[in-house]
Amino acid sequence: MISDSHGNIRNIEYALENHPDANVVIHLGDGADDILDLEFVYQDKRFYQVAGNCDFNCPLPLVDELQVGQRHIFFTHGHEYHVKTGLDYIKFEAGKRYADIVLFGHTHLPVTEYENGLYLLNPGSIHGIDGTYGVIDITSEDIAMCILKI
Repeated sequence: MISDSHGNIRNIEYALENHPDANVVIHLGDGADDILDLEFVYQDKRFYQVAGNCDFNCPLPLVDELQVGQRHIFFTHGHEYHVKTGLDYIKFEAGKRYADIVLFGHTHLPVTEYENGLYLLNPGSIHGIDGTYGVIDITSEDIAMCILKI
């Protein structure tokens, strides 16, 4: 999971090179154009994206959903759910969508949380020398999430 790349393609490439077995890449907005060329380079991966508040005139959706194995993932940039002031609204929306995992960005602050059967992950911002990104390993038995630094 990557978010808030704001033009830093080099850090995205770093994350992809360090996780060659990852088969799904989700960009959570604010850098919608940043993975366009990478989709051609990493054709063995499936790429998903949503628009962020800085992705002006972007045709991407603000929210999306994905089924990975038996797990339902709801993902968005987060600005529409006011994640800078709390996570209640996005948790409520995830519940309405019967999500097991909710992914969001916008705050530039990494978060991993588990509450009442819902996994939450904000990978932070991959932009800059202190950039971060998230990795989720989904198996039939469990979900493991972590935040990694560039």
